[in-house]
Amino acid sequence: MTSLPAGRPAPAAAAAPLVARTVPLDQDRLWRRAVVAACDARPGQRVLDIAAGTGTSSEPFADSGVDVVPADFSLGMLRVGHRRRSDLGFTAADAMRLPFADDSFDVVTMSFGLRNVSDPDAALREFLRVTKPGGRLVVCEFSTPTNRAFRRVYSTYLMGSLPRIARTVSSNPDSYVYLAESIQAWPDQHGLATRVAAAGWSGVEWRDLSGGVVALHRATKAPVEG
Repeated sequence: MTSLPAGRPAPAAAAAPLVARTVPLDQDRLWRRAVVAACDARPGQRVLDIAAGTGTSSEPFADSGVDVVPADFSLGMLRVGHRRRSDLGFTAADAMRLPFADDSFDVVTMSFGLRNVSDPDAALREFLRVTKPGGRLVVCEFSTPTNRAFRRVYSTYLMGSLPRIARTVSSNPDSYVYLAESIQAWPDQHGLATRVAAAGWSGVEWRDLSGGVVALHRATKAPVEG
């Protein structure tokens, strides 16, 4: 784990479900398991899962006795999730204006969604607001491969091969183009850590997954003094 030294989705946010289609299934499962482990939520604690979509990312929490709230901007995805898991409290939410009181959650987590928020910094501040003092933030997002040679290959694939393949096999190739461009424009591990800290979070650190293709950022909300 590397430490930092001492919403609203964009119009093309429909690209979010493409994550599962553009990575090997075993890698996607690895990333999801890493998120659950990083959250370290216990029964009786409350977790806000932002950009939860149909609730797949929320299920491991619920199944282990954690009170999880799957939240998403897409009403359509929430309806699908509710039909599949009516026991979960699916909630419509804008990441930049969350419909929750201050200090409501022990953990706030977001996977592959912060990149799609029009103002990620506002979202990070809003996550801080609804987190209890001493609570945790876990953000899983595409990042920058750490190996220089692989980084070149990866960049070529994202900006060259992926959009070209999408135009051949997909009915919505623009979503793949958006996915590639948004990943390229997203800050690297240190850059995101800096923005998390600037939003008011403490103890910011990150862990590279799959060679830095994905990074898992963690932080805490400072406890109340006294």
